[in-house]
Amino acid sequence: MTTSPTSPPTHDPADADLSGIRGWLFDLDGVLTPTAVVHMHAWGRLFRPFLEAHGAAPYSDADYFAYIDGKPRYDGVRSLLESRGIRVPEGEVTDDASLDTVHGLGNRKNDAFNETLAEEGVRPYPASIALLDAVHRAGALVAVVSSSKNAPSVLEAAGIADRFEVVVDGAVAAREGIPGKPAPDMFERAAELLGLPTEACAVVEDAESGVRAGATGEFGIVIGVDRGVGRDALVELGADVIVDELDELIPAVERAAATAGAAASDTRTDTTREERA
Repeated sequence: MTTSPTSPPTHDPADADLSGIRGWLFDLDGVLTPTAVVHMHAWGRLFRPFLEAHGAAPYSDADYFAYIDGKPRYDGVRSLLESRGIRVPEGEVTDDASLDTVHGLGNRKNDAFNETLAEEGVRPYPASIALLDAVHRAGALVAVVSSSKNAPSVLEAAGIADRFEVVVDGAVAAREGIPGKPAPDMFERAAELLGLPTEACAVVEDAESGVRAGATGEFGIVIGVDRGVGRDALVELGADVIVDELDELIPAVERAAATAGAAASDTRTDTTREERA
């Protein structure tokens, strides 16, 4: 992480220092695709009637950002229930969605999400695709790091699955025993699969837990996308640069690529001179 008390976040994303960044680790929902809205609605359909039936404080969008956003599904269930002092059995991953267990509730939410995705589809953010194109032109590597086990189906639905050879999602984390966000381990695994040190990678996140994960790890830069968390909160969580849309970073990407290209050209020229000497 590059942020410190004496090094405040860059105010203009175009001025971001991306020198040395050779890998981009993108969250999916809310960063590349607007599926965070689908998730938000699905969680609301789950918890509004559930909390009302338990006589608890009503569910709100603020609960989504504070307790659920960016976390593995069952962790989100646990976190929200804990905020209301509600205890239910843990259950099993195979629990039916009708059961009021942690896993049953999580599976119920997943059913709602998949139904909405099938009905409405999803398109990637145009500005995010523009940044992806710029990053590709610059020769950098990319990966998706998502807590959702639905990441592959969302990437396919959005028509961008072929852009990412490396996808570290909730299913990969469960299979390999990788701690979920806000731990940095999923991002670290993605960097490893790209063959890059974490210091050469940018983390791009919109969720509180994801930004915290990036800030906890030793990454080159943490970019916060403000989709509702708020700029002050993203700064507090450790974001180095904050954007409303990812295409705001394109000038910085192009500048870093040009500088790296010029340095490489100078190195080749010096080598040629030495060989001639």
